[in-house]
Amino acid sequence: MRSLTFLVISWFVAPLLFSACGDNPPDAEPFDTLQACFDEHTKMESLPINNAIVVCCTDHPIAGVHPSCKDTQADCVAHVRAELDSSVTDPQIDAACSDYLSKK
Repeated sequence: MRSLTFLVISWFVAPLLFSACGDNPPDAEPFDTLQACFDEHTKMESLPINNAIVVCCTDHPIAGVHPSCKDTQADCVAHVRAELDSSVTDPQIDAACSDYLSKK
């Protein structure tokens, strides 16, 4: 009888546990622009530039797109360069895009 009770309970609990482990990270706040996401992570959370770009690209929907930084190194670099201000250097963007693509 105990095994039957356990089985019935597991039918209800298992779907709840698996749904909690979905694809959306817990920090998936959407942003209108990559710059807004980047600013929050660098200025408010003090993340290094590389980490902020990777987090924005992998964890946050940007203008409704997730992941938002494209599928190739060249496309990622072009996209991020167009979205971020000139304080972020091309080598920083290149390195962040490499990290993003390896984690995607």
